[in-house]
Amino acid sequence: MNMRKCFIQVLALLFIMAACFAPNQASAQTQKPVFSEVTVHDPSIIKANGTYYVFGSHLASAKSTDLMNWTQISSSVHDGNPLIPNVYEELKETFEWAESDTLWAPDVTQLEDGKFYMYYNACRGDSPRSALGLAVADDIEGPYKNKGIFLKSGMDGISNDGTPYDATKHPNVVDPHTFFDQNGKLWMVYGSYSGGIFILEMDKKTGFPLPGQGYGKKLIGGNHSRIEGAYILYHPETQYYYLYMSFGGLAADGGYNIRVARSKNPDGPYYDAEGHAMIDVRGKEGTLFDDRSIEQYGVKLMGNFSFNNKNGYVSPGHNSAFYDEKSGKSYLIFHTRFPGRGEEHEVRVHQLLMNKQGWQVAAPHRYAGEKLEKVKTSDVIGAYELVRHGKDISADIKESKEIRLNQNGKITGAVAGTWKNTGHNKIELKIDGKTYDGVFLRQWDAASERKVMTFSALSREGDAVWGSSLKRAEF
Repeated sequence: MNMRKCFIQVLALLFIMAACFAPNQASAQTQKPVFSEVTVHDPSIIKANGTYYVFGSHLASAKSTDLMNWTQISSSVHDGNPLIPNVYEELKETFEWAESDTLWAPDVTQLEDGKFYMYYNACRGDSPRSALGLAVADDIEGPYKNKGIFLKSGMDGISNDGTPYDATKHPNVVDPHTFFDQNGKLWMVYGSYSGGIFILEMDKKTGFPLPGQGYGKKLIGGNHSRIEGAYILYHPETQYYYLYMSFGGLAADGGYNIRVARSKNPDGPYYDAEGHAMIDVRGKEGTLFDDRSIEQYGVKLMGNFSFNNKNGYVSPGHNSAFYDEKSGKSYLIFHTRFPGRGEEHEVRVHQLLMNKQGWQVAAPHRYAGEKLEKVKTSDVIGAYELVRHGKDISADIKESKEIRLNQNGKITGAVAGTWKNTGHNKIELKIDGKTYDGVFLRQWDAASERKVMTFSALSREGDAVWGSSLKRAEF
């Protein structure tokens, strides 16, 4: 009996030891996420058969099942590209009109017949001479067959709306995005630089524009202002349509940045956080790419930045966005360059979070599967790296500065102000006389390889601040 009792005691001890050394929930949550990178400029997202696809300029594309690990499908315009294998013959008219050998930012949507509709476009580049057309495939990965051009721009003479083409007023017919509104209508928003961003109602059976619209309805821009990459996403929580745009020049020295405005209607009018009507936003008369005329407008979600650990972006932009009805999560998908890496660019995905003012803020770090959770004051007190994105359009990189969120509600360090937890996972900050509304989120910091507490907030003027904790987040 004594031997049996001793054996049972030893066995119990072994079980206890095993439990102590077994991975717990906290360690599982802090396991290093795995990412794989792809290069797709101007990524437009669509989900099909449980897989996310992005399609971009130069007939590049990639896919992922988790928005973290990406596989390249195609990378350049050439005969043999799986999307359009005989691309130069298939789109001969497009290349000839645009006087180009490549394609710009496309969009792919699925219509009621189950087929996939690619809105392709080409542009000369040094002028708004462009063509926009439609190709269709049974499989999302191709091959796509051309159905023809339906819009042209940059012509000498009469334009699509029956008046002489004027590059300061008429659109450059590039950068399309198609979407269904809440009433089941199909729309296409498009345009770039030159005359601005326009929207057309589309035939949801054929994928082509409904007749008699010309270039459609103007939403923003004109006089060669650098506004492009329009993308519209409806959010059921606020019942707003959010119009995402990129302001500035897309190169590493162009100050490219992501902005948003919103409307209760898909075709506008759209307004920013200060109530400015986007239809009034344009370059100064007689100017070319006058960024000063437009930089105070729109809600700026992100631009050039760098945390102290050198985790940062240069010219992030030309985004798409995605709302997952099942999870309630929203995502921002874009390309970005990086500090010290020239024109090299990759796809990035950041979670979008809704603040108390009904504006979505972008999480500071790339998406790594994180979920919104309730936070306590004790979870968020401490030192942070603070990035202030501002409203400017500039090649300058906004370097982070150290601040501290204190128990007494004071902000100390590089800036002075106050903060408070306004419920569940919300934060309100007051800095330099501005009030910022935002969200706390535990995230993976890839540069330091640890989970950290973050916050992202927007002022009532439409500029963003980000915070990333200097200590490991607790679970």
